[in-house]
Amino acid sequence: MHTSPTQAVVLAGGQGSRLRPYTDDRPKPMVEIPGTGTPIIGHQLSWLAAEGVTDAVVSCGHLAEVLQQWLATAELPLRVTTVVETEPLGRGGGLKYAAAHLPHPDRPWYATNGDIWTRFSLREMAAFHTERDATATLALARPRIPWGAVETDTFGHITDFIESPPSPYLINAGVYVFSPAFTGLLPDVGDHERTTFPGLARERRLAGFPLPHGAYWRAIDTAKDLQEAAKELGARTS
Repeated sequence: MHTSPTQAVVLAGGQGSRLRPYTDDRPKPMVEIPGTGTPIIGHQLSWLAAEGVTDAVVSCGHLAEVLQQWLATAELPLRVTTVVETEPLGRGGGLKYAAAHLPHPDRPWYATNGDIWTRFSLREMAAFHTERDATATLALARPRIPWGAVETDTFGHITDFIESPPSPYLINAGVYVFSPAFTGLLPDVGDHERTTFPGLARERRLAGFPLPHGAYWRAIDTAKDLQEAAKELGARTS
């Protein structure tokens, strides 16, 4: 019988240069979704808690003190520990450093990028991970292409215009389930997506969990993403 993780790492150290001026005085995860009064990381922690997570390690970087102050004063639905890299470790090294502060190193754990706005069942993803005996499982999203697409027939006549169609490719959605052994496979310094993940893929120990139909997912990278997220959230709650 599988057990869903109760601990998670949130990678919240990015500078968010494409979100300026919102990120001039706060880290990217502290930017608020318009109309909600809550920063991105607040929504993430609520989601993790609703999915059974009791302990989260938040890896801070850019303007770490702003995020730490908010976490220290907010009413949070789970226990939170913060860590700050004293020197740049890269994505894989930063993940390993944060994972070392999880309360149960012998148990599986979730991880999520600090700029992801999503809702789906992490418990289902954990079950998927266990059923495939994977060392690491990535959530996979199919984002919408930001441009209008054109369909043509074989002769070259335009047959249709499609506004912002879904991408034909799945992408890494920035949400993960990791087995306890994964931590030891991470580099001390460097990018795990160039080292650890390819190695696991060759060994068939890396799984991909497609987000369920209708699940909401958006990466908050630009001011337009913020506005679109607010609009979509309003549509889902109205």
